[in-house]
Amino acid sequence: MPFDLAFIWAGLIAFAVLTYVILDGFDLGLGILFPFGRSDGDRDLMMNSVAPVWDGNETWLVLGGGGLFAVFPLAYAVVMPALYMPITLMLLALVFRGVSFEYRWRTKRWKGVWDIAFFSGSVIAAFAQGIALGALVQGIEVTDRAYAGGWFDWLTPFSILTGLSVVVGYALLGATWLVYKTAGDIQVQMRRYARWLGSGTIGLIGVVSIMTPFQDAVYFERWFNLPGSLWTMLVPLVMLALIWAFFTGLKDQKDLQPFLSALGFFVVSFIGIGISFYPMMVPPTLTIWEAAAPDESLAFTLVGAVVLVPMILGYTAYAYWVFRGKMDPSEGYH
Repeated sequence: MPFDLAFIWAGLIAFAVLTYVILDGFDLGLGILFPFGRSDGDRDLMMNSVAPVWDGNETWLVLGGGGLFAVFPLAYAVVMPALYMPITLMLLALVFRGVSFEYRWRTKRWKGVWDIAFFSGSVIAAFAQGIALGALVQGIEVTDRAYAGGWFDWLTPFSILTGLSVVVGYALLGATWLVYKTAGDIQVQMRRYARWLGSGTIGLIGVVSIMTPFQDAVYFERWFNLPGSLWTMLVPLVMLALIWAFFTGLKDQKDLQPFLSALGFFVVSFIGIGISFYPMMVPPTLTIWEAAAPDESLAFTLVGAVVLVPMILGYTAYAYWVFRGKMDPSEGYH
C-alpha cells in the first residue's frame, strides 16, 4: 500500500479520543461541580450551558471505541477483558447521566434523585476513564495475542492516582467553561474554584508525569535519553507557558483564556502519553501494526472515515457557533 494505513488509523483513533476528552471533559466536569451550585437557578444554568452540545460531544467516544473495534480488533480483544470493570462502570454512569439531563426537567418530586444521578454519573465516568488510562500506561499483560492478566490488574495505586487526576482535571474544565459561559455571582464562584482546581490539576499532572517513566523502561528511555530528550523537553516548556496563560487569564478576568489554557493542559498531557506509547497500541508489547486489521479492511473503513469525520467536525462546530456567547438565565434549553 502507498500509505501506512495502520499508522493513519492510529492517528484517527487518537484524534477521536483527544477530541472526546477536551469536549466531553468540561461537560463531565460541570456535572462534578453540580452540587456546588448555590441555588436551583444556578444548577439549571449550569446544566443549560451544555444541554445543546453534550450528546454531540459523546459522538467522539463512539467513534473512538467503534474505530478501535473495526480497525484494531486485536487491541480491542485485549483491552476489553483487561478493563471490563472500569469500562462497564463508565458506560453505565454515562447512561444514568444522560437520562438525568431529560428527566430532571420533567419532575419535581424526583428532581433531587436525578440531580444525584447527574453528579454521581459524572464523577464515576471521569474516575473510570482515569482508571482505564492508568491501567494502559502501566501496561497490559499479553500472552499468545490474548489478555493474560487477572480480573483486578487495573486496580493499582497508579491507576487510582490517574483516576483522581482526571476527576480534578475535568472539574477544572467545567469551572473554566462556566467562567466563559456565565456572568455574575456564579462566574465569580467558578473563577475562585478554577484557581484551586487549576493548582490541583497541575500538581497531579506533575506527580503522574514523574511516575510514568518508571512504569516501563521504554518510557524512561524515551524521556531521559539524549539527544531525543531534547525534543521531549518541549512538552514541559509548553505546559509552563499554558500555566502562565491560565493564571494570567483568571487574574485579568479574560473569560475565554483560562478555558483554552485548561484544554491545553489536556492536549499537552495527551501528547506526552503519545510520546511514551508510540509505537505501541497496547503497551508494553502490542504495536500498532500487530494490532491492525488487514490493509483491505483499513482502506475500506478509511473511506467512510474520510466522509464522516469532516461531517462530525462540521456539525459540532456549527452547534458551538449557534450557542456561542454568555448564557441568559431567563432562557434555556429544556
